[in-house]
Amino acid sequence: MQETLPLFLEDPYLSTAEGRVAAINDRGGILLDQTCFYATSGGQPGDIGFLEREDGSKIEIAATVNGQSKAEIIHVPSNDQAVPQVGENLALHIDWPRRYRLMRMHSACHLLTVVCPFPITGASVGENESRVDFDMSEAIDKATVSERLMELVDGNHPIFARWIDEAELEANPGLVKSKNVRPPRGSGRIRLVCIGDEAAVDSQPCGGTHVSETSEIGTIHIGKIEKKGRENRRFRIRFGELPG
Repeated sequence: MQETLPLFLEDPYLSTAEGRVAAINDRGGILLDQTCFYATSGGQPGDIGFLEREDGSKIEIAATVNGQSKAEIIHVPSNDQAVPQVGENLALHIDWPRRYRLMRMHSACHLLTVVCPFPITGASVGENESRVDFDMSEAIDKATVSERLMELVDGNHPIFARWIDEAELEANPGLVKSKNVRPPRGSGRIRLVCIGDEAAVDSQPCGGTHVSETSEIGTIHIGKIEKKGRENRRFRIRFGELPG
C-alpha cells in the first residue's frame, strides 16, 4: 500500500502544492507522495482540480478517494487524460472556490450539532446545501435553529484541530456524536476539530477540512427540516438568509 502525506490536515487553506508520482494503480488512479487534495470521507466530497506537469500540460482530476485505507489517497483522472510517469514531479491545484464552500459548509454542520445536541445518524456536505440527520423525536422550528446558528457564526469563534490518543477518546466517549460511525482506530491518535477558545463551543473527532473561524462561514439558514421515521429528523443547511 502506498501511503500519501495528507497536507490538508495541517493546512486546509493550501490550494496548491507539489507532489511526486509514487504509483499508478490498475485503474489509472494516481498516487503521490504528498497531496493537498482531500479524499472523500466523513460526508465531505473529495477535491477536484488538476495536476500540472513540467511541460505545462494538465491532468484533470475528477475525484479524490481513499484506497485500502485513509492513508492511501487516489487522484482519479477524468476520461482520456495523459498518464504521468512514476517518479514525475507535479504541481497540484485543487478547485479552490469549491473546496472553500465545502469547508464553510462542513464547519456549519459542526455548529448545527451544537445547536441540536442529539446523536447524529447521517450527514452529507455539499457546495450549496448540506444535511445532518439526528436521532430526535421532538419538533423544532427552523427559524429558531437558524437564529442560533447565526449567533455562533457571528460570535467569530476560532476553529482549530488538535490530536489526542485513543485512550483519551475512550475516557471521553461523549466526544463522539455519531450514533453509528466510530472514528477509525489503529493509528494511535485521533484528530479533534474544536470550536471556541479552549474548545468551549465544541470538540469532536473529524478528519475534514474547516475554516479557521466561524465568521468565515457566512450567512446560513435551515432550509428544511424533514421527518425521517418516528425518531429521526433531517436538517438541510443552506447559504444565505432564511427566506421570508
